Amino acid sequence: MYQPIARFARLLLRGFGKFEIVGADKLPKEGGYVITCTHRGWMDVVALGCSLLPTEVHFMAKKELFQKKIADKFLRDINAFPVDRENPGPSTLKVPIQLLKQGKTIGIFPSGTRSSEDVPLKRGAVTIASMAKMPIVPAAYIGPKGLKDLLKGTKTMIVIGEPILTVSEGPSQGKKDLNELADRLAGAMNKLEAELEQLPQNRKKLNA
Repeated sequence: MYQPIARFARLLLRGFGKFEIVGADKLPKEGGYVITCTHRGWMDVVALGCSLLPTEVHFMAKKELFQKKIADKFLRDINAFPVDRENPGPSTLKVPIQLLKQGKTIGIFPSGTRSSEDVPLKRGAVTIASMAKMPIVPAAYIGPKGLKDLLKGTKTMIVIGEPILTVSEGPSQGKKDLNELADRLAGAMNKLEAELEQLPQNRKKLNA
């Protein structure tokens, strides 16, 4: 169900407002990777899923969203899988790492609606990418917060940053320090978000 739903959602984003993706050429051309995007509501999840088509994103989502049978089926149909954020266990890492090694793309939203989620989710994202030896790609969203904003014609934009390698270059190929990676990820995401918020002043810069 992922492809038809994502394509329909993309048509809605383009039809009611404008939908633009900046930096798509920076995405890895092959292999799995983690993409992290700023998060303020459900619209940014939809926008990120649409922006990577035909690539399908496997989203990490809090287990509470899967409690109802109908919601559980729908979320799994669109490639979401549950994680326990309060008590993370081995499966929290096992599922996304397996998907990455299969060449899949994992979507994580570190900048949660609650500020307390921000730091551990960023560290979780770099931990998963590092253990799978896959790159992590920062992204940022600006646009409608809900259907009301979308119907008003609010523009939707996703900007994608340069991939961050999670293993050291060189003969040793040792894992980089997770704190360093988390700091780099946070800095990259903050920079992308700041640039988006300064539009249209930085529009030319974003297209460079």
